[in-house]
Order: sequence, then C-alpha cells, then structure tokens
Amino acid sequence: MDESTASAAPAPSTASTASTASATAKGPLEAWERRTQRPLLLLAVVFAVAYAVPIVDPDATTAVVRTCRWVEWVVWAAFAVDYSARLRLSEDRRHFFRTHVLDLLAVLLPLLSPLRLLRLVSTLVLVGQRARLSSQVRLTTYVAGSVVGLLVFGSLAVLSVERNAPGGNIRTLGDAVWWAFTTMTTVGYGDLAPTTGLGRLLAVGLMLSGIALLGVVTANIAAWFIAQFDKDDAEERRQTEEIRTLTEEVRALRTEIAALTAAHSGSPGLATTPTAKDR
Repeated sequence: MDESTASAAPAPSTASTASTASATAKGPLEAWERRTQRPLLLLAVVFAVAYAVPIVDPDATTAVVRTCRWVEWVVWAAFAVDYSARLRLSEDRRHFFRTHVLDLLAVLLPLLSPLRLLRLVSTLVLVGQRARLSSQVRLTTYVAGSVVGLLVFGSLAVLSVERNAPGGNIRTLGDAVWWAFTTMTTVGYGDLAPTTGLGRLLAVGLMLSGIALLGVVTANIAAWFIAQFDKDDAEERRQTEEIRTLTEEVRALRTEIAALTAAHSGSPGLATTPTAKDR
C-alpha cells in the first residue's frame, strides 16, 4: 500500500506544476495588457485632440501645429512599443504574429508615408484592437464608440483634405460633420461632396463603415429578439414538462391509492366471513 501510494503521489504534483507553469507563461502578457490598456486609451484621446486642433483652428500658430505633430508621433510610437512588448511577452510569437497582422500593418503604415491620415487610421485600428481585449466593453458600447469616432474623425479628415481644394464645397466643420453623417447613413443628399481623390476615398471608407455598423446594429437587435423568443419558448417547455411530471405523479398516486383501498377493503371480509366448518 505504501509503495503504490508513493508511486501515485507525484502525478498530481506534476500536473499542478504544468498548470502553474502554463499560468505563469501567460501571466506577463496578460498583466501587460491589463496595465497598459487604460493609458493607451488615454493617449488615443490625446491623439484625437492633437489631430483636431490644427484642423478646427486653421489659424493656429506654427508652434501649436508642430506640437500637435509631435504628439501624434509620440502616441503612435507608444502603440508601436506596445505591439513590440506584447510580441516579446507572447508565449507563442508565431501565433501572435499571425493573429495580429492588422496591428502590425497599423504600426508600419505611418512609416511608409508621411501622410497624417495614415497615422489617424493606424491609431484608430490599434485602439480598436486593444479595446476589444477588455471584457467590460459591450457590443453596444463598442458600436456607439465606433459611430462617434468615425463621425468625428471622418469629419476632421475630409475637412483637412477638402478645405483648400479648388472647387470644393466642404469648407467648415459644420459642413464636414453634415457630410460625414449623411455618408455614414448612406443617405447621400448630394449637397456636399468631396472633389479630391483622397476625399472620395474617405467617402468610400465611411460608406462601407456605415453599412457594416448598420448591419451590426440590426443583427444585435435581431439577436436580442431571438433570445427573448427562445427564453419564452424555454419557459413554456419547462412549464409543460412540469405539468407532465405532475400529471404522471397524480396518476401514480391514484393507482397507489386504489391499490391500498382494495387491499384494505378485502382484508376485513376475509377475517369476519364465517366458513362452512364453523357453521
């Protein structure tokens, strides 16, 4: 008994050691993501302000514009450092690389071109990727944030492109917001329209994003209704099953009562009825 117990004892220890090692291996990456999520989202807000200031205020001084440019690059660099750190802390770097290709493209795109719009797009992509890591982010909140983000940044981007374009009619922030709203909802009144190639590219992106978000909202509402119907059906099935069970129990009780009644009524008759010998 002692030898068999001693030989069987190391197995749980080995399993627990393996699970502990696995948890330890996953720990650094998860801890990094948990610690850096809020600071990166705060940096994204700072990026939004730095991106918007020179566009909303075209008369800003050179120092303000230069400061905003530096802030944009610093925020983008923070996301690039975050990607490098997550890659280094990942247990399976090949798997991380394959599953985070969009993050890598968002980090590399601003290096390939000095276009400010690429920094905007890459930062939005990186923020979206990190936001989905949070278990507190609900689908409705994510969709609402995406709508507001696309509306604001789409307006700022098209205003920066179309403001000084020859023949353009999007000259003010109000015009840009109205155009972005009608474009995202795929209404397209046609009173305002981009005239440059980059502006039209932005319009295509907003249209596709609006259609995608509308599909997500519609699917979410449909899923909610289906869930309610399934819940009602499950409740009805549960009640039907309970009624059936109670019916079977009542039948069984009736049968048992009938048997007991028959047995009770038959016993006295056997005891009190005189036999032929007694007579």
